[in-house]
Amino acid sequence: MTGITKEMTIGEILRKSPDVAPILLEAGMHCLGCPSAQGESLEEAALVHGIDVDELMAVIENA
Repeated sequence: MTGITKEMTIGEILRKSPDVAPILLEAGMHCLGCPSAQGESLEEAALVHGIDVDELMAVIENA
């Protein structure tokens, strides 16, 4: 999926491309609707959840 960066907030990503939600859920990010998802970048969320953001970006880009 093009146009998604690790600097974008999860909220921005989901508004731009709702199809990313299952990928994030499968990766262990189960709080997509929580307030922090609106202000936390994908990179920050990955760090908190112990997920390699570059691997996650590769999955998103290949979806």
